[in-house]
Amino acid sequence: MEKMKKRYSEEFKVEAVRMVLEGNRSQHQVANDLGLSVTTLSGWVCKYKSNPERGIAGSLNLTDAERELKALKKKYRDLEEENEIPKKSSSLLRKEFEITERFLFIQANRCNYKVAKMCSVLRVSKSGYYAWINRHDSKRAEDNKLLLQDIRDVFNASNGVYGSIKVKKAIEAKKLEDRYSKLARINHKRIERIMRNEGILSKVHKKYKATTNSNHNLPVAENILNREFEAKRPNEKLVSDITYISTEEGWLYVAGIQDLCGGKMVGLSMSDRMTKALVLNALHDAYRTAGRPQNAILHSDRGSQYCSYAYQEKLKEYGYTCSMSRKGNCWDNAPMESFWGKMKQEWINGQKFKTREEAKAKVFEYIMIFYNRKRLHASYDYKTPDAYYNEKKTGKSAA
Repeated sequence: MEKMKKRYSEEFKVEAVRMVLEGNRSQHQVANDLGLSVTTLSGWVCKYKSNPERGIAGSLNLTDAERELKALKKKYRDLEEENEIPKKSSSLLRKEFEITERFLFIQANRCNYKVAKMCSVLRVSKSGYYAWINRHDSKRAEDNKLLLQDIRDVFNASNGVYGSIKVKKAIEAKKLEDRYSKLARINHKRIERIMRNEGILSKVHKKYKATTNSNHNLPVAENILNREFEAKRPNEKLVSDITYISTEEGWLYVAGIQDLCGGKMVGLSMSDRMTKALVLNALHDAYRTAGRPQNAILHSDRGSQYCSYAYQEKLKEYGYTCSMSRKGNCWDNAPMESFWGKMKQEWINGQKFKTREEAKAKVFEYIMIFYNRKRLHASYDYKTPDAYYNEKKTGKSAA
């Protein structure tokens, strides 16, 4: 099979550049997270810096007013912190509570508040606290303390998604030299107990039901996929769908295409309008990512965008066989419905986006970095979608 040159959509390039210019990652980190070469990413950054109006709209430099607002927000956060500490620790100031219990409170909340402020509120010296934490703990307590740091690293990197089993798998996947805890074997019950004691709780999934505009006179395809969601190789069976995210500017519409081999997201497009161009751009992205298919089924619902003549013609040109859900039956497209549910529950819910660009950046980060390249899946032997997909593509098992 002829090897296709890997190409990236304009949307992908813009979001990648945005992560370098507006995020807290270096070019090397962003390139590694997205599976790019540093040279490729650096080239994109240079192009956008020389012509910012053609890529990322607006200036990236803060105005005086924006700097002043940022300073005021920091001052407000500090005042809010000073008021919040006494509410959580007032009972510890009673005489019957030992100094050790105050130190334990500081230790448990050191990631949330400044140590100096907590010491002041709890009427203990900062030097006394640091002397206490430097004393020799028991071997198990010391191991648990180190293991907790590994747990927090993995849990935070998953955006609060992982439970104890996936946290265990992710820790064990790291090299010993990259871990705080050097335990050769870790029981997930031990991790579960530490997480429970520290109040580290994974997010709970909710079900989502998408709405589809199938009120049209365009031709529809048969349900060829017929809920056979298992795929033995990449580019054999794919599913697609549209979802939307609320912002203060209005809706952001997101079209995605998922390969059922490993669940990898291979196509992505976002827009302020839900048109045929939205699904066409996602289709172009999938074709660039996966290459020309051989007898591949691409399933969708009966939405007017998917039934449009332009989309159907492009499917034929690219070599996909079209399949569509039965009318009003969301279970025929269950993998995509499930994916949107995971994304919203794990990454989107509870956040307020002022602009569509903010929401786009968050969606891009979830799909292209966390979900595809970092999120472990029990269904695929605790591999990431990207690792499982590539393993099946090359026929070589990832060590």
